[in-house]
Amino acid sequence: MLDLEPWRVRRLVTAGLATPERGARGEYQFAFVDLVVLRTARDLLLEGVPFRRVRRALENLRDTLPADRSITELRVAADSDRVVVREEDTVWDAESSQVLLDFHVHELAEALAPILAKAPPRAPLPAALDATDWFELASDLEMTSTEEACAAYRKSLEADPGHVDAQVNLGRLLHEAGDVAAAEGHYRSALELRPTDLMARFNLGVALEDMNRLPEARNAYRETVLADPDHADAHFNLAGVLERLGQKSHALKHLKAYRKLVNAYSWEPDA
Repeated sequence: MLDLEPWRVRRLVTAGLATPERGARGEYQFAFVDLVVLRTARDLLLEGVPFRRVRRALENLRDTLPADRSITELRVAADSDRVVVREEDTVWDAESSQVLLDFHVHELAEALAPILAKAPPRAPLPAALDATDWFELASDLEMTSTEEACAAYRKSLEADPGHVDAQVNLGRLLHEAGDVAAAEGHYRSALELRPTDLMARFNLGVALEDMNRLPEARNAYRETVLADPDHADAHFNLAGVLERLGQKSHALKHLKAYRKLVNAYSWEPDA
């Protein structure tokens, strides 16, 4: 009915996003609200939103909605690879709860086209930009154009192939665009240059998991939690991979670590 793989259903349940009862044979028995959550997750995944972002968005909705509100009352949708919630005249980001302007990019582009046509051409960039300049430019361009940001990160790497952060960021953008194999190459290049880079190590695990190379993904996540035992997302992803590999007792260990860390963060006082 949901068209969701059983392992994805189990991951959503173990994350606490759905809370089914157990039947006489130990089977899940879902309430209506659980089915709404699972159906929402399925629709977002079909729209191309990465699983980790779906999970984070639904977790945030679960944790921030008032007790008298239910996800069944919300309109949850994908906007590119982001999860948004629409309520009457308000649109907000489901991960950050930040209110967004309610317009589509193509509508904005149509409105701006006549103005841009009359605008003077953009001044050419100085020819002497170094790797850091290109990296900073790429970081700014991520807000407006992923393609231009990728091109600028590549320029940064042309100027300095050892720029680790450019390798990681370019890998991330390619990963989000669906070119997971290319992203893997950049994550590995970053790790060759800086083996202690946890972001590159974790992102490599996500890329390997997305390519269904589960033993390699398991190793990448394990190395991440060994280097940083407080990396909650690495514990959670590792638990999911171990469960899919049939190593349920080890999966439970990391799921418990994830829950302990999340509970600790949720009760941490404001600085």
